Amino acid sequence: MSEALIPMLGVVTAIRQDTPDVKTFRVEALGGGKCFEHMPGQCAMLSIPGVGEAMFSITSSPTVKEYMEFSIKKCGCLTDWLHRMDVGQQILIRGPYGNGFPVEGELKGQNLLFIAGGIGLAPLRSVINYCRHYRQNYGNIQILYGSRSKDDLVDYQEILDEWMQDEGIKVYLTIDRAQEGWDGHVGFVPSYVEELGFDPQGKVLVCGPPIMIKFTLQSLEKLGFTKQQVFTTMELRMKCGVGKCGRCNIGDKYVCKDGPVFRFDELSELPDEY
Repeated sequence: MSEALIPMLGVVTAIRQDTPDVKTFRVEALGGGKCFEHMPGQCAMLSIPGVGEAMFSITSSPTVKEYMEFSIKKCGCLTDWLHRMDVGQQILIRGPYGNGFPVEGELKGQNLLFIAGGIGLAPLRSVINYCRHYRQNYGNIQILYGSRSKDDLVDYQEILDEWMQDEGIKVYLTIDRAQEGWDGHVGFVPSYVEELGFDPQGKVLVCGPPIMIKFTLQSLEKLGFTKQQVFTTMELRMKCGVGKCGRCNIGDKYVCKDGPVFRFDELSELPDEY
């Protein structure tokens, strides 16, 4: 863990505009390659000296060895600075932090259902691409992703060109309200979950706004899923990354150390702070 506390210099080698307020940054070490290894679901601290630092999900799969990616929504001082960065600029990065999704444990050999809302797809992208890489280790893969509009769908081109083309993977997309140029499903994620009526087998990975997660869990329970089958990741209030500042404390857990990945039956034992 001591090495995870030491910032490394990284270089932004590519920037992709995903949505009007989300950009994906590709970061490499100064000498090339990744700054450090990680598992799906883990996070890293990005910082700009004199501006601030914050924790972000690593959205690229651990199977990618040349770089790491971060999909970042513009929503504050630091993210505003990040969104103004150009390719070639340097950034401080440290990590990895937290526990990842149990891709080599509870999820292995299981049918997987991924449910994401808005920027919530970013943390799940790492897991999805990891499972795609080791496809033989998992059962059927289904992905339900919804956002406010077509323009707010993160990684939309990758979904169309890669995920939807894979054998054994089914992708369902939805947007909150009808708009011109969209002939897909219209409606909120929780109601779409019930409409599709997923078979309550295997494991579910959910990420999105808290209100979406709350109602999605209710929809899953109506279909027969249990809290032991459902995992989520939450990065609210994380600051130091090592359980020292206490900002992310919830009950007897620290989101940065004990999370950010939790199974829902673990969360149900904690105070209702989220």
